[in-house]
Amino acid sequence: MADVQVVSDDTFQREVLQASTPVLIDFWAPWCGPCKAIGPVVEELAGDYSGRLKVVKMNVDDNPRTPAQFGVRGIPNLILFKGGEVKEQIVGAVPKAHLVKAIDRVV
Repeated sequence: MADVQVVSDDTFQREVLQASTPVLIDFWAPWCGPCKAIGPVVEELAGDYSGRLKVVKMNVDDNPRTPAQFGVRGIPNLILFKGGEVKEQIVGAVPKAHLVKAIDRVV
């Protein structure tokens, strides 16, 4: 299974916007119950799309700049980037099938 990489405000530009493959970023916080519920699904997707999709997580409490830049007001909030642009945004703990449809539109 592919690893889910942790990114910060300082590494976001390099790891997400400049990535050569599409990127799914999971904005989350340790106190967020729905974030914990969707976490294993995000890890599964990293394995399912290994080599075609980069999967990263960002703790919104520790990194306030990036979530603010992309209008993240509720978590979990998953954003799909391709070529440095937002292609899909999903808010809330949604079923895996919902995420797969969104990813398949971008990858």
